[in-house]
Amino acid sequence: MKIAVFSLIMNLPNAVTGESLTPQEKFERVLRQAAMTESLGYDAYGIGERHGSPFLSSSPPVVLAAIAARTSRIRLLTTVTVISVLDPVRVAEDYATLDHLSGGRLELIIGKGNDPRHYPLFGIAEEEQWDSMAERYELLRRLWREEEVSWEGRYRPKLDRITTQPRPLQQPIPVWHGSASSTRSTELAAKFGEPIFSSNAFHHMSKYKALIDHYRERWAFYGRDPKDAVVGAGAGSLYIARTHEEALRRYRPYYEAMQATAAAQHNQSPFVDLEDAVANGPALIGSADGVIEKILAYREAFGHEVLSISVDGLTEDEQEEQLERFAEDVAPVLRREIPSKVWGEPNRAGSPGSQAI
Repeated sequence: MKIAVFSLIMNLPNAVTGESLTPQEKFERVLRQAAMTESLGYDAYGIGERHGSPFLSSSPPVVLAAIAARTSRIRLLTTVTVISVLDPVRVAEDYATLDHLSGGRLELIIGKGNDPRHYPLFGIAEEEQWDSMAERYELLRRLWREEEVSWEGRYRPKLDRITTQPRPLQQPIPVWHGSASSTRSTELAAKFGEPIFSSNAFHHMSKYKALIDHYRERWAFYGRDPKDAVVGAGAGSLYIARTHEEALRRYRPYYEAMQATAAAQHNQSPFVDLEDAVANGPALIGSADGVIEKILAYREAFGHEVLSISVDGLTEDEQEEQLERFAEDVAPVLRREIPSKVWGEPNRAGSPGSQAI
C-alpha cells in the first residue's frame, strides 16, 4: 500500500493549548510538515481546496509549488481540486506549470467539493454542480491532451483553436476522481478509465463501499479489465497512542472542536460522539495494532491501494509524533501486506517512463 498525508490547512485555535497561528505561521508549518513527510518515507503529500474559514487552502497550486521547492521525491496531490467551480483553462495552465516546477510529481484529484460555500463565490448554483463538473473536466482533459482546441459549452466562453501553455511535463498528468456522495463521480471515472479516491471520512463504510462497487461495475461495463481499476481511500483522523483508551482521551478535545465548526456540521455525520465515530466509522484512533486492524478491514471492503491520512488540528509536536508513529509502527505492515501498482516513474514528455498510475 502507498500512503499519502494531506492537509486542508485548518487554522483553528488549538483545542488543547489555545495557541492561535497567523496565516503565515500556519503556512510555514504546513511546508515543514510536507518536508517531514518526505523524510519519513511517505509516498505523497496533498493539499485540499476550501474557500472559507477555518481553512486556508483556497490556492492549492500555490502551496504545492512551495512544497515542491522543499521536496524532491514525494508525489504532490490535490485533495481535491474543486473542478465544478473553476475555469478549466486556468486549471490547465496553473497545474501544468506546477507539473514542471515539481519535476513531474503532480497528480490531480478532482471533485465537486463538499463545502457549499464555494458555489456563490464562483457563480454556480449548487444544483448545477454535477453537470458543471462533468463539462469542465471534459474540457480540461482536452486542453492537456490536444492543441488548437475549439470548444463551446455552458459554463465558460467558447474557445477557438486554443493551445494552453505550458504543455504538461507528464503525458498525461494523472487524474483521480474524488468520490464521496454520488455515482456521478464514479461514472465519470469509469467512463474515462481513471482511478477514484474515496473520501471515506464522515460516514459508515457501507456508503463508500457502494460507490466503489459502482465504480468497478461501470469500469467493466465500459469493457475494461477489472484488475486495472485503481482505488484510493481516506481514513478520517489519526491519533495513535499506547492504548485505545489513551488515544480516545488525548484526541477528544480535537474531535469536539472540529465538530463544532460549520464545515463539520455540513458533513452530516451519522455518528453521535467520538466513541461511535471510532467504533463504527473510518477514524484511525487507537493503538497501533488497532489502527492496523481497522485499515486492513477497510482494505478488505474497498480493495484500495493508496491510503491518505491527516493530522490537521493537532499541535505541531503531536502532528510530528503521529506521523512518526504511523511511519514506524503501521506503514511497514501495510506495505508488506497490501500490494500497490501506483506511483512508479512518471511518464514525461520525450521519455519512455511508465505512467504514475
